[in-house]
Amino acid sequence: MADGLTARIRENIVLYGALAANLGIGVAKFVAAGITGSSSMLTEGVHSCVDSGNQVLLLYGQHRAKRAPDAVHPFGYGRELYFWAFVVAILIFAVGAGVSIYEGYRHIITPEPLLDPLVNYIVLGIAMAMEGASWFIAMREFSKAKGKAGWWRAIRQSKDPAGFIVLFEDSAALAGLVIAGVGVWASHYFVDPRIDGVASILIGLILGLVAVLLAREAKGLLIGERADPQVVETVRDIIARHPAVTAVNHVRTIHTAPDAIFVAASVDFDDAITMGAAETLIEELEDELRAAVPRLSSIYIRPEKRENAATLAHPVQA
Repeated sequence: MADGLTARIRENIVLYGALAANLGIGVAKFVAAGITGSSSMLTEGVHSCVDSGNQVLLLYGQHRAKRAPDAVHPFGYGRELYFWAFVVAILIFAVGAGVSIYEGYRHIITPEPLLDPLVNYIVLGIAMAMEGASWFIAMREFSKAKGKAGWWRAIRQSKDPAGFIVLFEDSAALAGLVIAGVGVWASHYFVDPRIDGVASILIGLILGLVAVLLAREAKGLLIGERADPQVVETVRDIIARHPAVTAVNHVRTIHTAPDAIFVAASVDFDDAITMGAAETLIEELEDELRAAVPRLSSIYIRPEKRENAATLAHPVQA
């Protein structure tokens, strides 16, 4: 059992690292906000709490997504993770950004005198170190996963939301800490506590932007995205090189989980082969495809004349 727990922690090191950092930082930020009356520190405390809740939801989503297929969900529950990723984006927008902007506005309208900012600076320094460590872990793991692809392209093509959500959250958290620090310093330097409220609003705007970007990516995964084009080409090439295959009409894929792909291929076989031979050939092709691309969880190869496939793809308008 201990080995299983260790394996799960290692598998979700990004989420567990971010969760541990945010829980500790959140408590420290609230204590600092209570002592000094800083709006931006209060906002940062809310931000850390929201992030902690997000990591819990993603871990829960990963747990639910690993359930085995059943009669109601024959392709499994993998896409449930995408649902929780979308919920996370909504929480960042509604709670994180909403509370931050509201607190900032309230402190601008009714500014409160700030006390000694030393506690704020200490907490911000500790938070920067812990968030930086979490960000480094997320960056390292995502860098391994993305390979040679560019960062933005890798995020757009990623089918595992946990990695890029934590990366986005930690990046926003580091930016928020810098803004909070500048806001605390500027409010004391210019003797104007309203500046701290402005910093809180800026943090809220950053969170809102991150939430919109995450919601956009989560929505695409939730409604279904194709596999990487390289996977599609691999499937097409393996089928097409068989001598009994006349043509590969189309290959269509969809992710049913981050590591599970459903593929459907329309294939025109040589008219000379019998039905029994075609059935054997399809089984051989499926075995070869699974060996080449282990993520292919479900494979459907449909024998279909090329001209019929073309007609279905481009029906004649009456």
